[in-house]
Amino acid sequence: MLPDIRLAIVINPDLPLGLIANTAGAIAIGLGARFPALAARQLTDREVRAIDISSNMPVPMLQADADTIRSLLLKALPQQGERAVVAFPAFARSLHDYREYEATFPDRDLAAEVIDGLGIAGPSKWVKSLTGSLKLLR
Repeated sequence: MLPDIRLAIVINPDLPLGLIANTAGAIAIGLGARFPALAARQLTDREVRAIDISSNMPVPMLQADADTIRSLLLKALPQQGERAVVAFPAFARSLHDYREYEATFPDRDLAAEVIDGLGIAGPSKWVKSLTGSLKLLR
């Protein structure tokens, strides 16, 4: 894993609260799967109760409209090296079986899709260049 890593999750604030939470959760799972060292540890309290940690670094939740998120996605994808780009396209909500999502994905063009959320992780400078002007999700 990178010694100088930063991550961010960008969500469309116009989504209903439940969809914001679902989008953020799904993206976070994708980031953690790509970089398990972000959270693959346990901590134990003095009574020897162990928990799995949520993250060993901050996870800023930022906001942007769908067009901006799609633009960020298209700028992020060409980045080479150790990085993660986790998109949540809106069409995924209408599919209730991952196999169906996987089967229909190759026929889609991300440049033409509504993207509800985006998670990125990688070199700090790269993540800052993409997300530095975005506001926190409130």
